[in-house]
Amino acid sequence: MTTENMVPEQVANFLHVTGPVLLLDIGSGTQDVLLARPGLEPENWPRFVLPAPARMVAQRIRALAALKKSIWLYGGNMGGGFSRALHEHIAAGLSVSATEKAARAIHDNPEVVRKMGISCSEHAPSGYVPVHLADYEPAYWESLLRHVGLPLPHMVVAAAQDHGFHVQSNRVGRMKSWRALLEKSPEPETWIYTAPPPTLTRLVAIQAATGGPVADTGTAALLGALCVPELLERSWREGVTVVNVGNSHVIGALVYRGRICGLYEHHTGMRTLEELLQDLHEFRLAWLPDEQVRAGGGHGTAFADVPEEAGGFMPTYIFGPRRELLRGQGQFIAPHGDMMLAGCYGLLHGLALASARTVGNESGT
Repeated sequence: MTTENMVPEQVANFLHVTGPVLLLDIGSGTQDVLLARPGLEPENWPRFVLPAPARMVAQRIRALAALKKSIWLYGGNMGGGFSRALHEHIAAGLSVSATEKAARAIHDNPEVVRKMGISCSEHAPSGYVPVHLADYEPAYWESLLRHVGLPLPHMVVAAAQDHGFHVQSNRVGRMKSWRALLEKSPEPETWIYTAPPPTLTRLVAIQAATGGPVADTGTAALLGALCVPELLERSWREGVTVVNVGNSHVIGALVYRGRICGLYEHHTGMRTLEELLQDLHEFRLAWLPDEQVRAGGGHGTAFADVPEEAGGFMPTYIFGPRRELLRGQGQFIAPHGDMMLAGCYGLLHGLALASARTVGNESGT
């Protein structure tokens, strides 16, 4: 990705061909949404910051628990941010049943779900209140957009964090997924899936609902950071560190010439400031072992080639909903002036760049 790749005409051309695009960055706390519309300046694109779908499910479960109601989960796989409410429901002596597909939102292993005391049923048991599980519901978005007088999208693109279903630890499996992407290409715009691997069961479920490209929220965040011209331009002079401090996870990346040289992922609430700064120091030097991060409760590290000419990756750019944790440790950034929409803008720029390359290859330029 070079600075010329950020020319607004590329995004404009992509939207001209595609039509309106609805972009969703589904996190643990919020879902951040952008409706990119052809013929309008980005400043005039509608945007939303709404509670994450899993939080709305948790609210529904708690409301039913207060009424002493048993619940039946149906729908499909989604983010597990409602798990605490579910455990509280069971601890209160209330019954829970779920369809096979919905149970995957709790755990990919059915035996784990059964051991929690959750029964499996493809139909609602008598007296149970249905609770629908989904990261994306077409009818919800169609209704919302029509209600506020906005056009329906011609494409829906969504990002969500997916640990994936792995026989071994999901944290180990997640880092294997990151390494596979790094080995495939250090250019993050290639990490947007037209068809996600079967192991990424949450993204598979989302794509079945949207019909469009999907990506991990970490990918969306990194692409969003690279939308910041100053950051991208500086990465062509020396290596920089990008840190996205999310509500649940911290993702760090070493970036040189717009390419990813290394990745770090941990849980936001499990590191003190001193511990996080020490991790980042060792990460910049490519000294931080994957096993050390995992031993501390994190996901790990993954490295590609780290060119010597990149230097020490000291310039640091920070964003994310909990970026205040690292105030004073680098420069805060807000792609297109809206930090919460960084992932959405990143997805759009990544798709536009990939589309432009495809057109260029087909034309032989």
